[in-house]
This record gives sequence, structure tokens and C-alpha cells, in this order.
Amino acid sequence: MAIKTLGLVKGCLPEELNKVLLSVASEWGDVVDDLNALQVTPLKGAMTNEVYQISWPTRNGGDLFRKVLVRVYGEGVEVFFNREDEVQTFECMSKHGQGPRLLGRFAEGRVEEFIHARTLSAADLRDPEISAIIAAKLREFHNLDMPGPRNVVLWDRMRNWLNEAKNLCSIKDIQEFGLDTLEEEISMLEKELSQDNQEIGFCHNDLQYGNIMMDEETRLITLIDYEYASYNPVAYDLANHFCEMVANYHSETPHVLDYRNYPGLEERQRFVRAYLSSAGCEPSDAEVEQLVEITEKYTLANHLFWGLWGIISGHVNKIDFDYTEYARQRFQQYWLRKPALLGSSGDSL
Repeated sequence: MAIKTLGLVKGCLPEELNKVLLSVASEWGDVVDDLNALQVTPLKGAMTNEVYQISWPTRNGGDLFRKVLVRVYGEGVEVFFNREDEVQTFECMSKHGQGPRLLGRFAEGRVEEFIHARTLSAADLRDPEISAIIAAKLREFHNLDMPGPRNVVLWDRMRNWLNEAKNLCSIKDIQEFGLDTLEEEISMLEKELSQDNQEIGFCHNDLQYGNIMMDEETRLITLIDYEYASYNPVAYDLANHFCEMVANYHSETPHVLDYRNYPGLEERQRFVRAYLSSAGCEPSDAEVEQLVEITEKYTLANHLFWGLWGIISGHVNKIDFDYTEYARQRFQQYWLRKPALLGSSGDSL
């Protein structure tokens, strides 16, 4: 979730950021004589950083304004990912034509190309037409050739987060959340879900509606915010997307998850079929069912993943969001769904 760091306001931008903005403006042929001419507009929807639109009059004057996006990094999030790796991913994605261009960097953040598109809403994820476009885009994302070994990151990342959560929590909280049992659960899931023939792709790992933008005219989709992106089983990324359909981060209670909104079997089948068929070949019913089934099992890993994230965030993030209750809901869903999804094979090792 966004954390107050700089609290950018007009006329009070950091000197280093001002230099980057003036350099960007100069490259575009604009002249900004008065830094007070920079218009600063906070943007809602960011989950890890503070995000602003900054604009200034173009050299042609009139009512035309140049826009850029300024991303101010949140405090404490370095426990979740390596910022330099994230910037490298961002730059590589840009070269692949998958996201905004990196225009400049300063100590507390970076300046990005402003995408003229609409951020999706929670309701958009349930629109069959939009959902099919997202499925095809996700398939394209998974097939990207990104630098680094194609090793699954999920399990080691969860173990690292578990250790961090236990270090941060009181004995009471460790007992309440059952953290001492989760090492065994993670090992069980890794053994149960890892398949020799499972497809590994470059996964977004955080495909909630706020990280999806759509051009209303062309209907083209852009996936943004790659902080958690890594190689993983593609079924895990699909599971994450399905789990995000129960959230509405712009409601009066953004931490509350409504599992009555979890997509039913038909909706999940439709998404998976669109995902597989986007490569140009119509999948068989058996192929669709196989991916739907393993995806549903990977929701268990997703519950533990974001449950641990919630516990850690409650200690390192300082905004008005009930991370502890969010984590509690994810863990409750894990224990609720585990028997149905794994049966006797999910018993302790």
C-alpha cells in the first residue's frame, strides 16, 4: 500500500527531482522557466508507492500540457523485493514494448512515461470481454524472454517472508497466526504442486485491477508495476488473478475480502480457455480442465504468500490499512480451502 514519504506538492519538489524533470522537458523541446509552473496531481490506486502526475505547458503554449508520472518509492518495502532488480525489470519491460518508458531516476523514486489509459476497476475484471483481453495479455507477458535464470522464485520467497514475519511478530502473534506451522505447509505445497511438466513463465505475481490499464479507444491492455514479477509457474499467476477478484481496494473497507465474489468454475474455465487459445491454437477441454485444476490448488500458495505480506506490512507500512485483518482473512481462506483442494494428500509430511 502507498506510504507517505515525500508528499509531493507544487513548488516544493526535491531539487534532484526538479533537475530530472527539467532535463526531460528539455529533451522534448520544452522550456520550464518557472518551477512553480509544474502542476502536481496525486494519483490513487498505487499499492506500494506514492504516484503523481506532473505536467507543464508545452513549448507551443496554449492549453497543451506535457504529462509524466512520478513514482516515489515506499518505505520498508525492500523486505519484499530488490529495488535494483525491479528497476531492471521495468527497463527490460519497456524495451519489450510492454509498459511505460523510464525517463529518469532520483534518490527517492523515478520519472516514467505517462500512459494515457484508464486504470481498471474491480468490476472490470468480471466483464467477459475485458477478462478475455486480460487473459491474452497475461499469456503474452508469460512468454516474455526476460534476463536471469528461469527458476521458480515462489517457494524461497515465501520462506524468506516467513522468517521475516516471525522476526517481527510477538510470541502471541506467532501463535495466533500459526506461523510455526507454515514452514511445513510451504514444503507440503511445494511437493504437492510442483510438477515436472508445469509451465514456467515470467509472472506478474500481483495482477490486481489497479495494475491493469486499458486504452478505451484501442482496447489495448498494459500491465504495470512489476515489483513482485519473477519466473514462476504460470498457474500461480492465474491463481493470483482469480484471488484478486474478491478485493475492492477503493471501497470504504479496502482490507475486506468478499469471497462470495470468487469466480465460479465457468468463469475460471472461460478465462483459462481465452488464455490458452490466445497463442493461436484452440485448447482441448482436457487441457483447459488440467490448468483450471492446478490453478485452483495454487490459490493455497497465494493465500499464504499475501498473508505473510500482510503481517510484514503491518510492521513496516504506516498508512491507514488494516494489514493484520487482511492477513487473517488470507490465512483463514487457506485453512478453509485446503481440505477440499488437497484432501488426504495435504496432510502433514
